[in-house]
Parts: sequence; C-alpha cells; structure tokens
Amino acid sequence: MGKQIQLNAFEMAGPMHNAHGLWKHPDSKRHLQYNQLNYWIEMAKLLERGKFDAIFFADVAGVYDVYKKSKDPAVREGVQFPLNDPALIISAMASATQHLSFAVTVSTTYEQPFSNARRFSTLDHLTNGRVAWNIVTSYLPNAAKNYGLPQMIKHDERYDRADEFLEVSYKLWEGSWEDGAVVADVHNQTLIDPSKVHKINHIGKYYEVAGPHLTDPSVQRTPVIYQAGTSEKGRDFAAKHAECVFVGGPTNEKIRFYIRDIKQRAEKYGRNPDHIKAYTFLNVIVAESTAEAEEKYMEYCKLWSADAAKAQYGGSSGYDLDEYTDLDSYFEYKHTEHGQTRAASLTKDAPKKLTVREVLNRFETIDRSHVIVGNPNEVADAIQFFFEDTGIDGFNLAHLVTPKSLEEFIKYVVPILQQRGIYKKEYNNGTLREKLFGIGHSLLPDDHPGAAFRLNRLHQT
Repeated sequence: MGKQIQLNAFEMAGPMHNAHGLWKHPDSKRHLQYNQLNYWIEMAKLLERGKFDAIFFADVAGVYDVYKKSKDPAVREGVQFPLNDPALIISAMASATQHLSFAVTVSTTYEQPFSNARRFSTLDHLTNGRVAWNIVTSYLPNAAKNYGLPQMIKHDERYDRADEFLEVSYKLWEGSWEDGAVVADVHNQTLIDPSKVHKINHIGKYYEVAGPHLTDPSVQRTPVIYQAGTSEKGRDFAAKHAECVFVGGPTNEKIRFYIRDIKQRAEKYGRNPDHIKAYTFLNVIVAESTAEAEEKYMEYCKLWSADAAKAQYGGSSGYDLDEYTDLDSYFEYKHTEHGQTRAASLTKDAPKKLTVREVLNRFETIDRSHVIVGNPNEVADAIQFFFEDTGIDGFNLAHLVTPKSLEEFIKYVVPILQQRGIYKKEYNNGTLREKLFGIGHSLLPDDHPGAAFRLNRLHQT
C-alpha cells in the first residue's frame, strides 16, 4: 500500500476559529453549543466515523488587540474568543471513541513544565496513549500582560525558553520513573519502589525543578510532539524536537523547501528524518455539483467579517492594518516580536510585492487561494495533487461552518480518497505514535533528544 493521507480536524475550544464572521450562518452550531460537553462528544464520534487521525486544538493565551489598538473588533466577532481550556474536554471525547487522537496546544512561554508534564501524563493515561502536545511560544501582547509581564518576551528568546522547557519535560517523563516502579507488593507493603523513582534536580537558566514527576509513566511516556513555526528559530526547534510539524507557504515549492530544510536540520541533530511527519493546512467547500459549491462559496463570502480577519492577522503578525493609509505604497516587511512567519507571509514571502491596497483587499473576503471549492471529484483531485506534489504527510482540515463543513467532507470527499487508496478505510491499532510510525513504537525513538534522558540516568534521589 502506498502513502496515505493523515488528517486532523483543526479546532479551538470556543465559538469560532478562523472562519471569521461565519458564526452567523444558520447551519453554524458551535457558537451555541461549544460550552456543552455533548457537542464535543458528538464531534469526536463524527471524526472517528470519518477516520480522522486526530482533532487538533489550537489555543491562545490572550485576546487579539493589535488591530485598531483595541480588543473590540476581535471580541465583537468572537475571534478565538472566548476560549475554554481544550485539555479539559479530551477525557470525555476519548471515552466516546476508540481510535481518534487528540493534539492539545500549550504554550511554553506562560505555562510551567512541572504542571504541564502532569497534565499530559494524565491525558495519556486516560486516552490510552492517544495524546499529542502542540508546542507554541505565543505571540499576543495581551497574553504577556495576562501573565504579569509588561511586554512580550522577544521571539528568539521564547524559543530558548521552550528548548529548556522541553529538557525539563523529558527529564520528568523519561528519566524520573524507571520501568517497573509500580510493584503493588502487598506482602512487603510497597505500592511504589522508591529506588526506581528519582528527582531530576534541574537547575537551568529559566527553570529550577526538583521532581520527581508526580504521575507514573503513561503509555507513551512523552506525548507525540507537534510544532508549528517556520521562522529560522522555529524550523530549528522543530528539527530538534518535533515528530509532527505544520508548514504553510504561498506556493508548493515553498512548502517543499520547509519540509526539506527541517528534515536536513533534523539529521544534524542525529535524528532520522523519517521520524518527522509534515502537515499543512486545508480548507474545503464541497457540494454535489460545482455550481452548488460556487454558490456556497459566495454565500459564505457575504457573511465574512473583514474586521475579524484583520484583527486575527494583527495579533499574529504584529501589523496593525488600520495604520496603513497610503493605499498605493508597498506593504513592506518590518521585524516584530509576534509570529515571524505570519509577518513575512504578505511581505518578503509573498510571490510578488504587494501594495497596501492589495493586502487590504485580501481580507475583504474568503481568500480563494486558500480554499478548495468544487464537486467531490474536483476537491479530491486538488487534495491528491497537493499531497503528491509537495510530499506532505497530511493536513489540518479547517471548517467554515461547523459541523456542516466536516459532515460534507466526510460524506462527499472521504469515500473518493479511500477508493483511490490514499486514505485509510480502517484505523491501525495502538497509540497515536504507533498509528503514525508503526506498531511497537509507542515511545520516543532512540534518536530523539528526549530519549537521552531515558537512556542515561544520572540521578540524585
């Protein structure tokens, strides 16, 4: 069997993700039901019927308030606001499914490695090894203020902190508890063998953590590591740590470059590049006929909120589009401490130099270059071409109207991809890491930096 598409549903634990303004669509359910546990349980069941690999929860730690120097545009249209804690939803979704996995976004800039390690070990236990951690370093100024900082930590330093955060995490997950520490020996009145549980005594630049890890080893020990970020620092971080990376780009060639670059960097860290899966983003509008799909696209465009889109772009890039009044001037790159990939997307990474007018026009409607519109065969053709042309391993599928867009994708597109042999008809058994890399591979591979803390124990108890 040839290579098959891996598919995640791109989600947030709130009323709206990136479908700006489309909460107003009559078929949208999420803004009314996202606070109800049953909504997420039914979502999990739907995705498992569609043989999705995982539901991927994005998350942010603050409100988007760069655009117009105000929170109001983002709050008014629910731009990734309000947001619940996605980690608290997972157990219920896992209890209703057998194979669907769960990727949870947690920031290394504002969380602590000790509590985060316990969170993921707990989730890995309760899902029987179906958990991944999507690592972000966070870019919103409001997030910094929410966590007691006067301003954001600089972009590159956020990655330096993240690197040490991962070191602490590996020590807790891989090196704090030996295999066989839980003995449950009634005769000797010993539940846990103390000689097999170790402090980590980490003292670094950013963190001091004594240990031991509070949670006994879960099925995967370390959750599958996801990471998105294609800045220079981001690619290097991904090459060292990530098992699944998310890359975006204006052209297929750019996406191929990012994949190749990250895997080459991984080899320099002594890693097998085949131990890294690459994903990109996918958005689909599908209907039984091309005409119906085009009609649906126009219907969605009428509900689109340009202000909401500009608010999201402002927070992620650091560019306040309200300040750009000379419409015929070029939209130039300037360094920010926000998301550098996003800052470059319409400037130095754009296929051509754009004027301010052209940039602003891109936010007025749904960007046709970022969505596949058509009948089931047309959509499947486009997905297959993109999959084969870029060498990508899978997609994060967004959805404009929830859950309708997902239901239509599963009804119309999934069967065609299955018939073509490029999408699974049944799940493989095992943990998420086994589903990605093969049965018997629940733990980090030996060439991963985290495995060194499992293999070389130098403990003080």
